[in-house]
Amino acid sequence: MGRVGRKQWWAAAVVAGLAVVAAGLVWFKPWALWVDETVNEALPFANPASHAPAPGVPESAATAPSPAGPVTVAQGTFISHEHTTTGAVKIIRLADGTHTLRLEGLDTSSGPDVRVWLSDAPVKEGKAGWGLFDDGQYVNLAKLKGNRGDQNYPLPADLDWSKYSSVSIWCDRFDVSFGAAELART
Repeated sequence: MGRVGRKQWWAAAVVAGLAVVAAGLVWFKPWALWVDETVNEALPFANPASHAPAPGVPESAATAPSPAGPVTVAQGTFISHEHTTTGAVKIIRLADGTHTLRLEGLDTSSGPDVRVWLSDAPVKEGKAGWGLFDDGQYVNLAKLKGNRGDQNYPLPADLDWSKYSSVSIWCDRFDVSFGAAELART
């Protein structure tokens, strides 16, 4: 192999190496672990125009008086799995009968494709978060709005949230729980 051939081979190897590094950075997004995004949403209020009953609820039940304000129907406290995670989670019934999952005082790591999941899996302490919540039934509510603060996630009207016993802050990219909370009815 001549001098020109070796130079071309090295140039191709450098270009290929740079492409692999760039792809790895795009996939793993390591900078996301050091970037905090704080969200401070107020507790939502019911939509006064929403008087229609939820699917499967008789019309007479829709006109029954409802509580004047939001009511916490389930709650829990986060434990850490793969990343240190603290804060509380609540499921709140609003005056119009809709439900919202609320994260309060959340503090966890940021990361690529982090989600909020309702799950039927029990919360296990001391496990690193791998393979904990994706084997059972779960509902992927939404992308996590921020890794810190207070956040609201409306629950779909046709979702029976009582079938789910836990909430996970789930990294969909790597199939791992950052932290989770067992829901206890109040």
